[in-house]
Amino acid sequence: MKWIRIHPDDNVVVALEDIKQGETLEGLGVCAAEDVARGHKLALREIREGEPVVKYGNPIGLAKSDIAPGAWVHVHNVRTGLSESADYVYDHRCYASPAVRPRTFLGYRREDGRAAVRNELWIIPTVGCVNAVAAALVRDNQQLVNGSIDGLYTFAHPYGCSQMGGDHAQTRKLLAALCRHPNAGGVLVLSLGCENLTQEQFKEALGNYDERRVKFLVCQQVEDEYEAGAQLLKELADYAGQFRREELPASELVVGMKCGGSDGLSGITANPTVGRFSDRLTALGGSTVLTEVPEMFGAENILFSRCESEAVFDKAVRMVNGFKEYFVSHGQVVYENPSPGNKAGGITTLEDKSCGCVQKGGSAQIVDVLEYAEPVTKKGLNLLSGPGNDLVSATDLTAAGAHIILFTTGRGTPFGAPAPTVKISTNTALYEKKGNWIDFNAGTVAQGEPLDDAGDRLLDFVLEIASGRKTKSEERGAREIAIFKDGVTL
Repeated sequence: MKWIRIHPDDNVVVALEDIKQGETLEGLGVCAAEDVARGHKLALREIREGEPVVKYGNPIGLAKSDIAPGAWVHVHNVRTGLSESADYVYDHRCYASPAVRPRTFLGYRREDGRAAVRNELWIIPTVGCVNAVAAALVRDNQQLVNGSIDGLYTFAHPYGCSQMGGDHAQTRKLLAALCRHPNAGGVLVLSLGCENLTQEQFKEALGNYDERRVKFLVCQQVEDEYEAGAQLLKELADYAGQFRREELPASELVVGMKCGGSDGLSGITANPTVGRFSDRLTALGGSTVLTEVPEMFGAENILFSRCESEAVFDKAVRMVNGFKEYFVSHGQVVYENPSPGNKAGGITTLEDKSCGCVQKGGSAQIVDVLEYAEPVTKKGLNLLSGPGNDLVSATDLTAAGAHIILFTTGRGTPFGAPAPTVKISTNTALYEKKGNWIDFNAGTVAQGEPLDDAGDRLLDFVLEIASGRKTKSEERGAREIAIFKDGVTL
């Protein structure tokens, strides 16, 4: 089949392969009025000017002019229907969870009881001034990576000083959250000594910590920061090296869900595959986390209806409206989101992108709504406040406690978050072309694989990653962070 009608109410279909002008769509009796590329939309019937264009059973925009049957439907003849304001009403809906047999993975059990999927040493710079020192410590102490220690990494960033108010607090909160991440068996917090983010502030944000697991070094207070840092890393390695993999229940896992470089197949193949995985993991008692609030605009009611209580619904509405206010306060409209790459891949409007994006949330109940870098505390599907930017949102998911991040893409990207980042292709051509980037192919769904089978396959794959199999980004050493910033730099 060269096309798919996602929902019976849709007045467009999506091309699963390139469709040529004059080609009749099998089973529809509609003739293509022009060439339509894979991932792009074609009108099933006449759509009059001002009438909604419907995909996923939801309006994804309004026709700019009359659109003839068989015509290519895209940015030239469709505009957004979004505005900065919307009214929301709690209309609770509940769907059955899939039946899943108990599953396990080989992970690490931390002394505080938490599970981990990696046993790494992390260097967390509190200020950008010491990034080069941290990088040298990583480079010169690789001999510590042996036995059960999976790696030694640092996460460069430009902040920690010359920040005010909310930005300063956000940097502190994010870095402290990374310091608490269970995948880090040992953490060296590296400071300069004169930055705004003082060691005292950092310790206050961190709260109670195990002095065997977390060490602090202020470079201005020692004669040789490289020698002092190496000694502290050796002590951390001695502690972390005691941990060994053991069989743990899948209910211990926290998995983040993210998309980037989307195309017209994202909401048909990779994102709903992740949604099936999410439903399976939450049915097992595990946790999943969905972020990218601006990519919920236009599809938020799909999520809001699954909030398990009115209190959770109210938190979700506040999160979405808060992000809209953030856009407006900077003089920006809420709907100019799809990138040039998104549009080239077949995504027409933000509503189109959002309806595909939220497919990653599956059909489970939403149990909680979290602030930026706030940790997951409830089992089930969580929403996390954060932007759509790939590095910022992936860092946010890691800070929330995600052991692993699932990243769907139709165009490919090489980056990796601090947590193992699984790249999932929306189409088989990308999987075959960028085998050094892509871990898992969901393009098979467009070739006939049932979504439930793809979800089962992804669950198996995630459990392999949790048990120690490296992602492609881990193999290349791609580990990066980006911190959400909104205010003045001094």
